[in-house]
Amino acid sequence: MIWAVISWIIIGAIIGGLARLIMPGKQDMGLVATILLGVVGAIVGGFIVGLLGGDGGIKGIMQNPWSFGTIALAVVGALILIFIFGFITKKKA
Repeated sequence: MIWAVISWIIIGAIIGGLARLIMPGKQDMGLVATILLGVVGAIVGGFIVGLLGGDGGIKGIMQNPWSFGTIALAVVGALILIFIFGFITKKKA
């Protein structure tokens, strides 16, 4: 169980970091927020694939978090979250 938690922390950091590198602009978030972004992004990406009728979904992410497809899907989910986060917290000029 502890290895699963450690694995998700590492995956969350990788996915969140990749999403932050891909998204243009500056995101004001620390390491913990980046890890949470990656983990929640993986869940969001899996949920979207499940809604579209694809194989895997959240179950696929839980079973094989280290596959290229899973990581790509999680990065897409994290990008969606960064976009929403930026839209909500954008300061009005």
